[in-house]
This record gives sequence, structure tokens and C-alpha cells, in this order.
Amino acid sequence: MKRLFDPILRLLHGKDAGIVGAVVGFGFALLWAIFGFWRTLFILLLTLAGYIVGARFFRNSTHFRELIDKFLPPGRFR
Repeated sequence: MKRLFDPILRLLHGKDAGIVGAVVGFGFALLWAIFGFWRTLFILLLTLAGYIVGARFFRNSTHFRELIDKFLPPGRFR
């Protein structure tokens, strides 16, 4: 799990923690005010799932190609 958040931590390294926290808090508050609690929770869960899938499969192109080969056979559609 630590490897999953390493890119985010490297991006935020050296930044002022108060500013980062304020921006994240403002983003959550804005989502909550616009969409409500349950829709905001749904958006955040889908965002987390997208980040996990992106970090896991799109980082390594061969791993991504193997994933595509499971769904689309290589000879027929590509």
C-alpha cells in the first residue's frame, strides 16, 4: 500500500502542509456542498478506484497489454 501513495507523497514533499490540507479540505467541502454526502462519497470511491487501477496497470505497459489481451484476443480485434 505504501508504494501506491509514493507518487503523491513525492509530489507533496517539501510543500507547506497547511496549504495542502486547506486545498484538500476545500475540495471535499465543495464537493459536499454541490453534490451532498452520498454522491460525494461515491465520487471519492470511484476516484480512488481509478487511481489504484491506473497506478497498477498503466505504469507498466506490458502488464496493461496482458490485461487487454484477457478481454480482447490479440488476433481478432487488434
